[in-house]
Amino acid sequence: MRRLLALILAAAGVLPVRADIAVRDDSGAEVRLRQPARRIVSLAPHITEILFAAGAGERVVGTVDYSDYPEAAKRIARIGNYTNPDLEVILALKPDLVIAWQSGNSMDQMENLKRLGIPLFLSQPDRLEDVAQNLEQFGQLAGTALVAAPAAAAFRARLAGLRQRYSARPQVSTFYQIWPEPLMTVGAGQIIGSAIRLCGGRNIFGQLRQLAPTVSVEAVLAADPEVIVASGMGALRPDWLDNWRRWPQLTATARDNLFFIPPDLIQRHTPRLLEGAEQLCRDLETARQRRPGAH
Repeated sequence: MRRLLALILAAAGVLPVRADIAVRDDSGAEVRLRQPARRIVSLAPHITEILFAAGAGERVVGTVDYSDYPEAAKRIARIGNYTNPDLEVILALKPDLVIAWQSGNSMDQMENLKRLGIPLFLSQPDRLEDVAQNLEQFGQLAGTALVAAPAAAAFRARLAGLRQRYSARPQVSTFYQIWPEPLMTVGAGQIIGSAIRLCGGRNIFGQLRQLAPTVSVEAVLAADPEVIVASGMGALRPDWLDNWRRWPQLTATARDNLFFIPPDLIQRHTPRLLEGAEQLCRDLETARQRRPGAH
């Protein structure tokens, strides 16, 4: 406790009096810096990846577990996991900016960082478009806009191409499975729901307010989705996706519309999300082609 108190006292007065950079974060708060950030701490894997894509990877001095893309991210000092980062380790890194995940990190810890006078930016990309905005925001904060702006423009162009190609296609009812026990899916505000809509899909649980609600097998059977998509925890298709074959009357099972997308490509709020979205769009198009009378 004494060590933490000493660090707090040492950090007093860090907040700059004059700000040359002012960027509004995803919570609506204005983040002000005297100069571009040189020592950045990232509190989520998606934040680390976006920082690299924005040209600021070399300025990340600390990050959380599972920040593993690109390869250089694996060499950054760890500060714990995103649900419980070590505040003392963060302070010892002397960051001039911390970027946190609004819905994933502890808000109590974020308030502690604010009280220390360390500039704090909250990231919460709930829509695909928000990834491009985070690229631009991070580029402004780190002074790497020459890299970040073209990356954001390329993201928006690719997104527009996918929207033009798929969003008006015949609707496909879709169940996205995060995990089997408890059975978890995505709700209204989750970015994966944005990807489903992009592809002309309809999330069967899109009316639920929670980001990752727990549902029942009976509810899935009652909704009878045409497609079931799962990602699991790694690069390999999870065995539990095929558990749905126990219900041959389910439309997704009857038509063999049980699809896998690697989680890094669909569950992280990063530029690679468009790779996962493109795969999802192809899967939903396959489901359309498997409809009776489609050929």
